[in-house]
Amino acid sequence: MTGKQDGLERRTRPVPRTQAPGYSGIPGWVRMLAVLAAVVVVLPLLAMVLRVDWGQFLPLVTSEPSLTALGLSLRTSAASTLLCIVLGVPLALVLARDTFRLRGLLRSLVLLPLVLPPVVGGIALLYTFGRQGLLGRTLDVFGLQIAFSTTAVVLAQTFVALPFLVVSLEGALRTSGSRYEAVAATLGARPGTVFRRVTLPLVLPGLASGAVLSFARSLGEFGATLTFAGSLQGVTRTLPLEIYLQRETDPDAAVALSLVLVAVAVAVVALAYRRPAGARPGPAGRTTAPAPPGRTVR
Repeated sequence: MTGKQDGLERRTRPVPRTQAPGYSGIPGWVRMLAVLAAVVVVLPLLAMVLRVDWGQFLPLVTSEPSLTALGLSLRTSAASTLLCIVLGVPLALVLARDTFRLRGLLRSLVLLPLVLPPVVGGIALLYTFGRQGLLGRTLDVFGLQIAFSTTAVVLAQTFVALPFLVVSLEGALRTSGSRYEAVAATLGARPGTVFRRVTLPLVLPGLASGAVLSFARSLGEFGATLTFAGSLQGVTRTLPLEIYLQRETDPDAAVALSLVLVAVAVAVVALAYRRPAGARPGPAGRTTAPAPPGRTVR
């Protein structure tokens, strides 16, 4: 009887309801506010698109000053992104995995350019690398002048873009944990080998997203560049500076160049937030990363 009663109880026990397909749990008023937020962002961009003189669009964006500024922006942004990777990966790893007393203060200082007005960053760079700056006098002795040069553009872009890579990569490092690195270390792998063969492959999507966001931020940098590097055509006049100057003399050219910059930024951000290769959709629409490769660490 006991077995029959247990079977009957299992058959009559209420089955918990599963989440209905397509159910998001978002209240209607939240959707309305989300639409309003989207309008706040999209409406100004739409107004700019409607303002473009499409008949003169190609001549305006293909003029010599425009192409020179665009080419300079792409080159300096690529260089600053590479510099962000070289400096940001070790910094993010230290902030995520190392433990020391001033780690919180260091993180706050590294993230400071996110909230600091860009012109303040430009002044700080000027008083560091300028001819009368903290390091500028020493560099001047060796004949190196950084301020108001293309190098100054790269440094200004790196200063404002580095936090984006550090934030993205530190979050990826914290999410991935350190269990795979610990296993590799117990198998006799050196720290450098663990970093190269285990850590980097695990956080590669976060590193890629941070690098793309850093590139986008460098491409749109204006205030620090103008203050620290100036606006010399072909040397320091990037596309945002060209747009600012064209706004006073040729508004149609400024709008056309702004649209080009917006299009490039949208493409870059879309690239940063695309689904990683090999990822698969998980429960409730979440994306799960592919399992780490099962190769032997030597």
